[in-house]
Amino acid sequence: QTILCLPRSFDYSQKNAVLVPAAALGVGGMLVYWLTSRHKIKTIEMGDGWWGSGERPLKGKEDESIRPFKIETSDKEIEDLHRRLEQARYTPPLEGAAFHYGFNSSYLQKVVAYWRNQFDWRKQVEVLNKYPHFRTTIEGIDIHFIHVKPSYVPHGRAVQPLLMVHGWPGSFYEFYKIIPLLTEPARHSLNEGDVVFEVICPSIPGYGFSEAPHQKGFNTIATARIFHKLMNRLGFKEYYLQGGDWGSRITTNMAQMLPQSVKGLHLNVVFTSKQGLRMMISVMLGAYVPWLVGLTREDVRRMYPFIQKNIYDLLRESGYLHIQATKPDTAGCGLNDSPVGLAAYILEKFSTWTDKSFLHKDDGGLESKYSLDELLTNVMIYWVTSSIVSSMRFYKENISKESLTADARVGVYVPTGIAAFPQELAHTPHTWAKEIFKNLITYSYMPRGGHFAAFEEPKLLAEDIMRFVRKVEQL
Repeated sequence: QTILCLPRSFDYSQKNAVLVPAAALGVGGMLVYWLTSRHKIKTIEMGDGWWGSGERPLKGKEDESIRPFKIETSDKEIEDLHRRLEQARYTPPLEGAAFHYGFNSSYLQKVVAYWRNQFDWRKQVEVLNKYPHFRTTIEGIDIHFIHVKPSYVPHGRAVQPLLMVHGWPGSFYEFYKIIPLLTEPARHSLNEGDVVFEVICPSIPGYGFSEAPHQKGFNTIATARIFHKLMNRLGFKEYYLQGGDWGSRITTNMAQMLPQSVKGLHLNVVFTSKQGLRMMISVMLGAYVPWLVGLTREDVRRMYPFIQKNIYDLLRESGYLHIQATKPDTAGCGLNDSPVGLAAYILEKFSTWTDKSFLHKDDGGLESKYSLDELLTNVMIYWVTSSIVSSMRFYKENISKESLTADARVGVYVPTGIAAFPQELAHTPHTWAKEIFKNLITYSYMPRGGHFAAFEEPKLLAEDIMRFVRKVEQL
């Protein structure tokens, strides 16, 4: 019997000799995978798209040429504008209404009179054409951009490519005052000129001179992919990004999509989807013991009273958003047909979003920060391209459950700089920003300025971008 048991015990020992190491290897492998996957950076899938008219052609490669582009106008275009301005109808404002009901129509008549009799669109077209413009076809649509290189680069100095992205209701023109500060800093007494940029400012598809998408679903992720393709087509493998408004979300998506291509991300507005119990506790305790929840005195000053600043004020300022996120084409019809309606709709944002106190002024405080030539040039970019409707559609494509959650669970790991302007629509404190931006290099409480930072405070923004890039380059 003992002899008969020997082969059986031999079988068991053989099996154990194989099974134990195999099990150990399996458990070890799972442990290694768990440890490595914990540190693996999640990214947004780049994917691909087609936004041209009809179905994507089965054969033939897309024309990847970069074509010089020039903005032009005509007597017919100007005469049509003047005729429409002359035929405008107005409703008298309520007494003492200032800008509380929207754009004050008494002041609007003054703006329109200037537009009709003094504004020189031909001269402004020359101003717009002072920087080199280009167009190139990506994913079936023509993408417009300006590309400005420094006229002089000191010996041994590296030029940093910087993509700057606008938002709504802005345009590439917002960056015209900041571009010379970034491309020729020494000329404008900005530091020692140790950081020099070449600046690329594209128009978001559907805005200005970039062709509007012909298909549904064009969101910030599609825009991010197209702008990566644009930078790649221009020969850049690594580059810096800067954005506010929609530009902030587009450039953030770019950093989430191809972090290896993004040297650094600089934002002048931050969107957070911070919710839940931690958020409630942070808000409730922040007013009394801010240090306990990581808030500074400046955070408290900008955020409280919380209900007033973050609910009432935002509700008052976001009526347009609900329209554009649901039925943009309906309201857009009127704006695309009436230059006066378009100006009122756009310029009202340049009033309150620049400074909330401008609500109380009869002229919306518009000329205290900008000239009428600057404001009307931005309006004209929407008017002559008939792009107000397609720009409004961008809200419907982005403010959906799918779009809002697609990037919410993906952190940003590239070096990031944030310039927090005091008159921004909502304030995001450093401690909240860190939850999304895992590699926050600079966070600046800017001394003044609002939503349209590059347009309103170009020098302040340029200095902050340079400070951020200098720190990244020293890492």
